[in-house]
Amino acid sequence: MNNRNIPVSFEFFPTKTDAGHEKLIAAAHVLAEQKPEFFSVTYGAGGSTRDRTQNTVLQLDQQVKVPTAPHLSCVGDSKEDLRQLLNEYREAGIHRIVALRGDLPSGMGRASGELRYANELVEFIRQETGDHFTIEVAAYPESHPQARNFEVDLENFVRKVKAGANSAITQYFYNADCYFHFVDRVRKAGVDVPIVPGIMPITNYSSLSRFSDACGAEIPRWIRKQLESYGDDTASIAAFGTEVISDMCQRLIAGGAPSLHFYTLNQAEPSLAILRNL
Repeated sequence: MNNRNIPVSFEFFPTKTDAGHEKLIAAAHVLAEQKPEFFSVTYGAGGSTRDRTQNTVLQLDQQVKVPTAPHLSCVGDSKEDLRQLLNEYREAGIHRIVALRGDLPSGMGRASGELRYANELVEFIRQETGDHFTIEVAAYPESHPQARNFEVDLENFVRKVKAGANSAITQYFYNADCYFHFVDRVRKAGVDVPIVPGIMPITNYSSLSRFSDACGAEIPRWIRKQLESYGDDTASIAAFGTEVISDMCQRLIAGGAPSLHFYTLNQAEPSLAILRNL
């Protein structure tokens, strides 16, 4: 079934309801047929989904049988909390972690917890567990929304990798050039870890637009205009989105992207439609 020559991985988020969880597991079973390198599971602001994240990770890893990486963030968690989580994951046979600063819960002006930045979290994981985990960190080709400027963001990224990260997954984007520019700058800064593009399928224009404004991902004007023209026609939005993202993925692969990481929003079909085109 899998005739691509590029590895893929898929991200899920833990759900609040049993019905949502069943849908997630069903999507994971479908995507498992693509033989992904790994699944990842997000972690709510300030650790708000810790137990649900952990349960989802263990179920995907042990029952769906795809190696699964929990997201771990340092916002709001003490070193002792993190140490306990790391030990539990290690004992459960988990071998990969996505290490993030994490989103601040609303109203929280700055990071609480003993670690404030992702590079400190990466260092802490290495101190506690040596080389047991493959550590992924986040990269922002269009700059982190809270960074003072692109140069500062680049320095932060380099610091995270040098703290012991094995590779990076980018925030999603809709402009392949920003990815190539970012990789180029990072290589010049002496960082040679794989930088995996994060891919967000387009299925719903209004929620994507809101989400993109919040996280600093640019939707090019021509894409916005085309999506706006479809109104509530979800089939046309999905068909256009699949075409645009497939073309971008082709460019990324041709330009040397090491693999593709899909933000699934707990749905299988949008990612599969793109992979069928590839």
